[in-house]
Amino acid sequence: MIDYAGKNTTVKRRYTVLSHDLLQKYPELTTQVSPTIRQRLDICNAAVTDLAHKAAMSCLGDWGRPAANITHLVYVSSSELRLPGGDLHLASRLSLRPDVARVPLYFLGCYGGVAALRVAKDLAENNPGSRVLVVTSETTAIGYRPPSRDRPYDLVGAALFGDGAAAAVVGAEMEPGEEKAAFLEMEVAVQEFLEGTAGVVDGKMGEQGVSFKLGRDLPEVIEGRVEKFCRRLIQGMEREGGDGFNDLFWAVHPGGPAILNRVEEKLGLWPEKLRCSWRALSDYGNASSNTVFYVLDYMREEMRRKKNGGERGEEWGLVLAFGPGVTFEGILVRSLI
Repeated sequence: MIDYAGKNTTVKRRYTVLSHDLLQKYPELTTQVSPTIRQRLDICNAAVTDLAHKAAMSCLGDWGRPAANITHLVYVSSSELRLPGGDLHLASRLSLRPDVARVPLYFLGCYGGVAALRVAKDLAENNPGSRVLVVTSETTAIGYRPPSRDRPYDLVGAALFGDGAAAAVVGAEMEPGEEKAAFLEMEVAVQEFLEGTAGVVDGKMGEQGVSFKLGRDLPEVIEGRVEKFCRRLIQGMEREGGDGFNDLFWAVHPGGPAILNRVEEKLGLWPEKLRCSWRALSDYGNASSNTVFYVLDYMREEMRRKKNGGERGEEWGLVLAFGPGVTFEGILVRSLI
């Protein structure tokens, strides 16, 4: 069954904060009926802050500017529950200035990363000179279930979902010296929910943490709307004589193999168009709001390799994610590499 789960998800590696030491410290997590919400939150609240801090420090290092230059913080997580929230804990640990404007986005699930970029875009464009730090941080410990013969397909979820964090800096106008780190320019951002699909992705907080239910029809629901949604994003920019969607580069949140396959088939994409999404899924699993940033990181690597090799890459692309609602998030972007 474990071998089947790994092959079915195509995930070769993913990460988790749960360790043998933590399970020894909290042995009640390995039982079926113990109320464990307090223990889970002890683990998750600390873990997401640690993960977020590491991702943010790496991002700020790549950016090459001090943390004091950050004017806004957009913080995303579906893995914690506390007051004050992780946004303040992270701001304090990063030594951000006290007047940094914080925007927490909680329990958005898999579309949280793209939603955060959309919010950061709006903040940057409406606050001249601002620099928005976007940070996502997630751990599956909030919904961990011990193995059970009564729930064999829990193994598929365990093989698919992973932990992690990611970060990016967003601004409206580049200052001298920022060109090296600049990657994408966001042009149009759209969010849309599909009426009548609220139960397709369902999550509830209880005494044993968060229980998730993913409807088997999720890939089909996404397939039924994705083409019209993408055409809305690129409205007015189609080029005559081109290959349509294959003229673009694609950063699609890899919610799972079935979703990527349905998107590729519905849009008529060449197999290489979703290569970065498949690579992120293989290397990290579905790490919820973080995963689209892993896709973008691989895409940046690929664009730089093409440029250094004298190859011309696509100028325009789409960043997509899907999550509870069912909610679609999309951004039309232009490459700056």
